[in-house]
Amino acid sequence: MSTLFRKVWESVSTRSSSHSNSNSSANSIDQFEQMMMYIQTASTGEFDRIPLDIFIQILKILGPKESAKMSVVCKSWKFIVSDNRLWIHFLQNQHDAWDSTFFAETHLRSGPLRTFPNSVPDLSFMSIYGQRAQVPGAIIIDDTESDKAARGQLKDAIHSTLFDMNVPAVCAVNQAVLALFAAKKVSGIVVNIGFHQTSIVPILHGKVMHQVGVEVVGIGALKLTGFLKEKMQQKNIYFGSLYTVRALKENLCYVALDYEAELSKDTNASFQVVSEGWFTLSEERFKTGEILFQPRIAGMRAMGLHNAVALCMEHCQDAELMADDSWYKTVVLAGGSACLPGLAERLEKEVCGLLPPCMSNGIRVLPPPRGVDSAWFGAKLIGNVDIDADP
Repeated sequence: MSTLFRKVWESVSTRSSSHSNSNSSANSIDQFEQMMMYIQTASTGEFDRIPLDIFIQILKILGPKESAKMSVVCKSWKFIVSDNRLWIHFLQNQHDAWDSTFFAETHLRSGPLRTFPNSVPDLSFMSIYGQRAQVPGAIIIDDTESDKAARGQLKDAIHSTLFDMNVPAVCAVNQAVLALFAAKKVSGIVVNIGFHQTSIVPILHGKVMHQVGVEVVGIGALKLTGFLKEKMQQKNIYFGSLYTVRALKENLCYVALDYEAELSKDTNASFQVVSEGWFTLSEERFKTGEILFQPRIAGMRAMGLHNAVALCMEHCQDAELMADDSWYKTVVLAGGSACLPGLAERLEKEVCGLLPPCMSNGIRVLPPPRGVDSAWFGAKLIGNVDIDADP
């Protein structure tokens, strides 16, 4: 990225200089230069010399993904990337409208973005989305953790907001279904490890089988992170925030295939967290994920994940929804914490050990097909379907 900036700067610096000299009699200072002076609250070295209009052009070349990443470099760059006009450009001109929409939604989540002083008036959230003509529709991800009140609020939001934004089509899809689609499956069981709880969702032909029953385990990502936090505190390991603990969980923790055997191994490993330094963990690395199977380790009275999956399979078997009972033998993991290495293998082993051979034969547990973005990828597949096509 640094090399690209320097090349672009070298190619346009002479042009920008001559252009400003030729227009000095008409305007003492360009409006973009005024904006640039306003946003230079933090030094970024030689990049400070790049005029704002050139900087915006560079962002347009980089695209929405790289532009979004640049917002974390420093405050001044974050201010530039938050310009509504940049994201309108991405929405109107990008070939892959999905990427543009995804990052625009990320930046616009809290409402209108800031624009620079003495420039065009702030564009509203609705105005931005009114201009996304290239986007075929909107996919609403329906979380399995939502209660009836939350679902009612979602329905009201769809009617009062999305349709007023000229969104041509809206489709509300369960998050577990989207994760299953991302694995290129339409039937199976999705183990969705959410923030507060884990849901085991049976799905047949793309439809959640509520008549079979959705099993819920009261352990989610927050509990895993909290457990690791407690273990670190017991060892007097200092950390700045819960985000540090989460980073260690995502980069150091794993699930042991044989928990008892793992206790006798040397499992020390280190990871460097930006601005906080190096951290070294040992048995906390696999004990954190173990509470999914043995909640009592964390002082919880809850069903183990493997027990809940086996129970769901038994209900699917008893329901006799299809002559072929193989539809529920594919288990897809979903959610950020489901990306823990070794989780799929351990869950498959434990579930097969609980069920009789006639049921356990053919069971496969798949890790998140697209990592933490599995649900988004599944929504992308649906979003590419032409709703106006003839059946």
